[in-house]
Amino acid sequence: MLYLLSKYLITAGLVVLVSELAKRSDRLGGLLAALPLVTVLTLIWLYVEQQPLSKIENHAWYTFWYVLPTLPMFLVFPFLLPRLGFWLALLACCVITALCFLALAWALRLWGVHLY
Repeated sequence: MLYLLSKYLITAGLVVLVSELAKRSDRLGGLLAALPLVTVLTLIWLYVEQQPLSKIENHAWYTFWYVLPTLPMFLVFPFLLPRLGFWLALLACCVITALCFLALAWALRLWGVHLY
């Protein structure tokens, strides 16, 4: 139980750290947010919990493919924010991300990569 609580505190602390740094510096906050810190922590947790290496490999593999369809959101959100407001821009970006995911999954299927 203490181990699980430690995982929660470390992971949550990382998110809070990034959001607090983003308040002080757009660039530093963006840089830290762009780093795959949660993925690195997840890989560490899986390894420490003695998960099979194939599971750790698969996590890294699928994370790569799942990151790609999220990238357009970071270009579209700053454009939509002043035009739609925060919540509508965020919703639109979620829809765009989902559509990009479906398009990428369809395209990758042609090369034998199955995301779902």
